Amino acid sequence: MTAVPNKPLFDGPEWDFELIGRTYDAIEEIGVGEMGLSLYKNQIEVITAEQMLDAYSSIGMPLMYRHWSFGKRFARDEMMYRKGARSLAFEIVINSDPCINYIMEENSMTMQCLVMAHAAMGHNHFFKNNYLFRQWTQADAILEYMAFAKRFVSECEERFGLAQVEAVLDAAHALMNQGVSRTAGARRKFDPRREREREQARRDYEIEIYNEIWRTLPNKAEKKEERPDENRAEQRALLLPEENILYFLEKHAPKLEGWKRELIRIVRVLAQYFYPQRQTKVMNEGCATFVHYEIMNRMYEKGLVTEGSMLEFAHMHAAVVYQPGFNDRNYSGLNPYALGYAMMRDIKRICLEPTDEDMRWFPDFAGNQDPMGTLRQAWADFRDESFILQFLSPKVMRDMRLFHLRNDSDNPAMRVEAIHDEQGYRKVRRMLARQYDVSTQDPDIQVTDADLSGSRRLVLTHHVRDGIVLDKEETDRTLMHVARLWGYRVRLVEVEAGTGRKLKEHETLPLP
Repeated sequence: MTAVPNKPLFDGPEWDFELIGRTYDAIEEIGVGEMGLSLYKNQIEVITAEQMLDAYSSIGMPLMYRHWSFGKRFARDEMMYRKGARSLAFEIVINSDPCINYIMEENSMTMQCLVMAHAAMGHNHFFKNNYLFRQWTQADAILEYMAFAKRFVSECEERFGLAQVEAVLDAAHALMNQGVSRTAGARRKFDPRREREREQARRDYEIEIYNEIWRTLPNKAEKKEERPDENRAEQRALLLPEENILYFLEKHAPKLEGWKRELIRIVRVLAQYFYPQRQTKVMNEGCATFVHYEIMNRMYEKGLVTEGSMLEFAHMHAAVVYQPGFNDRNYSGLNPYALGYAMMRDIKRICLEPTDEDMRWFPDFAGNQDPMGTLRQAWADFRDESFILQFLSPKVMRDMRLFHLRNDSDNPAMRVEAIHDEQGYRKVRRMLARQYDVSTQDPDIQVTDADLSGSRRLVLTHHVRDGIVLDKEETDRTLMHVARLWGYRVRLVEVEAGTGRKLKEHETLPLP
C-alpha cells in the first residue's frame, strides 16, 4: 500500500472558526505528540486591532482595574498605529491556567497558524515548565485575583473618590520595580477567596467599632515617651533591611487606611507576577520562535500547509529573527528573538552534528541525539543570564559577530577587551550574560531604618554599583510618592556598595 499525502488544511488567507479549530488540533498533535511539550489548557480568542491596543494599554491582562495611565498609553499607541509609525503584535499570550491566547482577526490563515504554534505551544510550554514561573506565579489564580482587584478598585472609587484612589495607585506604580521580593522563600502566595474574606472582615470591623460620638470629641494626641529598649525591639520586629519597599509600606506605613493598603498589595502582586518575564525574555521568545519554526516545517512535511503558505511564513519568520547591524538606524541592541532562536537552533545542531569545538565546550550534551530533551531541560531550569552563560557557543558568537568593547567616560578612546579566541569567547559570554541579570539593572534600594513609635523616620539606602548614582530629579519625584504613602518625611542615602562610603543624600520636603 502507498501512503496518501495529507490534504492541506487551508489554501489562501481566509479563515473561519472551524478552520482555526482543525488547524489548532494539527498543531497540538505535533507540539505535544512529537515534540513532547507540556501545556496548560489553551483558550484562543480572536480580537480586533482596537482590542489589541486595549490589551497593550492594560499590560496584556484580560482583566484590569482602571487608571489614567492605561488610557494615556492607549491614546498614544492608537495614534502611532493609525499614522503607520508602529505595527501591532500578531498575538498576546497570558500566563494563566487556562492559557489565554489573543489572535487578531486581521491575520491571514497562515499567520493564525504561525501565532498559535508560537503562543499556544511555545509560550504556553515555557510558562508552565520554567522554574521561575513555577516559583513566582500562580497561573490558576491570577485571573480570579485580577477580577477581585478590578472590582475592589471600582468600589474604592465610589466610596472614597477617584482622586484619592488615583493618588495611591500613582505612588504604588512609581514604586512597582521596588515591589518585588527577589528570594523564592519570600514569595507570598495569594488566594482570591481569602482576599475577599479579608476585605469583608475589615469592613465589618469598621462598621462594628464606628460611633458618631468619637467624631465630636477633641483630638488630643498623647505624647509618648520613647524608650530605647522598645525602639530596639521594634527594629528587630521589622526585619530590616527590607528590599520590597511596597511590602514594607503596605504592612507598616503609620497613616495608611486599610483600603489603601489593599491597593498597594494589588500593585505588589502584579509586580511579582511579571518579575519572571523580565528575567526570561530571550529564553521565552527563543523557545516560542523555535517551536513555531519546527511545527510549521513539520506541517509542511506532512502536507498540511501549501508552498505558498510556507513562503508567507518564511517572510514573517525572517522579519521576527532579523538582527539589525550596529550601524543600522533601526538598531536598538540585541533582538531577543534573534539571540534566543539562534541559540536554540545551535543547541539542536550540537546535539545532532557536533564539531570538535562543540565537544570541548559542551561535553554534557554534544552528540546525545536528543535535541528536544536537551531543550526542554534548558527551558525548565534556566533564566536568561544562566542560559547564556551555559549554552552560548563560539559559533553563535561568530555568526552574530559578538565582541566586548569597553567605553569609559574618562578615557577618550574605546578599547576592544575580547575577540574571537578561546579566552575572548568566555569573556564575551560572561559579559553578555551579565547584561541580562535583572539584579544589576534595577537599583539596589532597601528600607534600612524606620521608627514607628517616635520620630516616624524612614530611611532608604541605595547601594551604588559601578559608581552609578540615581538621577536627582527622578529620585525627588519618586521619594515624594514614598512619603505620601509613609505619611512623613523620607530620607534616601546613597552609599558605595563595596565600602559603605556615603556618596549622596536625598530628603523629601515637608508634606502638605
